[in-house]
Amino acid sequence: MSMNPFCEIAIEEAVRLKENGYASEVRVVSVGPSSSQETLRSALALGASSATHILTNRNVEPLGVARLLAEVARKYDSNLVLLGKQSIDEDNSQTGQMLAGLLGWPQATNAFKLTVLWPENKLVEVVREVDAGLETLRLALPAVVTVNLRMNSPRFATLPGILKAKKQPIEILSAQDFGVDITPHTQIMKLELPPKRPACKMVTSVDELINLIRTEAKVI
Repeated sequence: MSMNPFCEIAIEEAVRLKENGYASEVRVVSVGPSSSQETLRSALALGASSATHILTNRNVEPLGVARLLAEVARKYDSNLVLLGKQSIDEDNSQTGQMLAGLLGWPQATNAFKLTVLWPENKLVEVVREVDAGLETLRLALPAVVTVNLRMNSPRFATLPGILKAKKQPIEILSAQDFGVDITPHTQIMKLELPPKRPACKMVTSVDELINLIRTEAKVI
């Protein structure tokens, strides 16, 4: 199972915070089947300190994931949660926002720059991309930040890091351990392919092109 590239960037940013002395621990969390442990070990190889696997073979919706992450954040007294801004299988962009709402924490989404002003005043300054340009926010910790692909360039795992990650224990829990109901609230009613596009036509002259635009495309 490959890692979501948005989440890989979030991990890189978290590891950099630890390397710069702003964090004492970087804990990575995955919700999913047993194959999710491969992704967690990849994160450990990149520099994460510890890993928690919430084991389930069910399809967990963003709200369910957010509820589980909220319980993990409370359990370990986290003060900053970094996530990728969206999933890459269904392109949801919901978990971070829901997590912040459940925890009652401030949030910044689609961030591409993060500056920690803590421990002096326990603030983070986040620059995020919006339709009108760039928006700079200051959030009081604890907070939730979702990141985009322009925040950093993730490092490659080193051989010592990979070997160390293979030996590190992974905490395995279940939704029942937290008393969280992950029953889906939505139902997929239909999946279908987009309409097949007609084959392209090669033209040999401008007149032929204009005729096709007029008679077939009916643009002019």
